[in-house]
Amino acid sequence: MNDTPGNGTPLVVARDLKKAYQIGDRRLEVLRGVSLSVARGEFVALRGASGAGKSTLLHLLGGLDHADSGQIEFEGTTLSGRSLSSLAEFRNRHVGIIFQAYHLLADLTAVENVFLPARMGRMPGAQARQRAESLLKRVGLGDRMGHRPSQLSGGEQQRVAIARCLINSPSLILADEPTGNLDSHTGDEVMNLLLELRGEHRTTLVIATHDVRVAARAEREVRLVDGLAEDPPMVGS
Repeated sequence: MNDTPGNGTPLVVARDLKKAYQIGDRRLEVLRGVSLSVARGEFVALRGASGAGKSTLLHLLGGLDHADSGQIEFEGTTLSGRSLSSLAEFRNRHVGIIFQAYHLLADLTAVENVFLPARMGRMPGAQARQRAESLLKRVGLGDRMGHRPSQLSGGEQQRVAIARCLINSPSLILADEPTGNLDSHTGDEVMNLLLELRGEHRTTLVIATHDVRVAARAEREVRLVDGLAEDPPMVGS
């Protein structure tokens, strides 16, 4: 394995997370007490059947949703109970998120999609654009900066999404099935790029994936089963 291991210091810790959704008359319990600790610099793969709660757990770790109960700590500071605006600021400063469906803004060019989070974080416009252009060149899209998402292939859109997630130098990258909409060759290229960038930026990475090849590249695989996390020791421990 050629991926950089974590240093053992917890970056994010989840304790006894529970989350349920009300669907008509039915209450669907997705997470029933998930606990998880991710070390700074570590690469963790979340696996499990569809509906096992992988995306839900990522959303909770990234402050996109609130747990019904339980606690999340990021660098020793609790996220539980924070307001939506406080969580949005937390995400902008500390978390990069990559979605399976890319979630690029259709009316913006590639470079505009990438620098938008930096502008939202009050980075000066010229600096944000310069950094966005640098990242797009790094992901191999230096000649596609002015293209809108509809003019880009799926692999290119995911590369834009990777550049966007790195614009604010996050401590944590959360990726939800980042290769799920890509063919195997393009998916391999995207994963190789993501892991290269993760190493360069020394970023913690948590990926939810069905792909056994993606999970095999992680230092640790956590399986979600029946709303709980089966968390074996780190590779090499």
